[in-house]
Amino acid sequence: MWPLLAVSALPNMSTILTWHEIALRLLLTFLAAGVIGFNRDERGRSAGLRTNLLVALAACIAMIEANELINSAGKPGNSFVVMDIMRLPLGILDGIGFIGAGAIIKRGEMIVGVTTAATLWFVTVMGLCFGGGQTGLGLISFALGFVILVTLKKIENEMPRQQSATLKLTVSTEGPDQPEIEALLKRAGIAPQSLSLSYNSSPDGAKAFGWKVQWKEKGEHASPPPIIRELSRHPGVRGLEFTR
Repeated sequence: MWPLLAVSALPNMSTILTWHEIALRLLLTFLAAGVIGFNRDERGRSAGLRTNLLVALAACIAMIEANELINSAGKPGNSFVVMDIMRLPLGILDGIGFIGAGAIIKRGEMIVGVTTAATLWFVTVMGLCFGGGQTGLGLISFALGFVILVTLKKIENEMPRQQSATLKLTVSTEGPDQPEIEALLKRAGIAPQSLSLSYNSSPDGAKAFGWKVQWKEKGEHASPPPIIRELSRHPGVRGLEFTR
């Protein structure tokens, strides 16, 4: 309750800006985006301190520029051009979409960089709030965003989530057959699906099998289940390929 009262007590900033007000808006943007960027850098994410600072400050500066243009004439009498100052921040939001799209990468069955793109979009809007003088909204947004990025990440790491991979095995005639391998996987909590390979791969009768496998484990990029290492050490298994 008290933080909300403190934020609501912040003065409303006029459309006629002083250098003191401009400096305050830039400083708040710098501090808020810097904290979020430092957190991303510390976690080894692709968009870190410098990227978040540049994106947020660009949004803030664009909004300050729009604020400065509010008091200018929208259409001089000798001109056919009508100035729409809101196109400036809207163009910033359009531009950040291209940067965010470049941060999203697909690696096999996994898609990474979505949180990075969302963070860039978030600090952009936060910068627009500070740049437009909505200091209270900007501070509340920063607090919520920081809690989401830091606290909820710890909760996510403790949540069992579905993992998926591709398992390929080459077994000799003395090795386990398809039903035996699938039974071993199921006992380890792994669900084999979509058998893709089952054929004689060499004159000595060796066979190759492939499955899409799914299991639940904590963490975003969990390590391979122990049963995979056990299968790789099986005397009848000639080769094993496990791809995430």
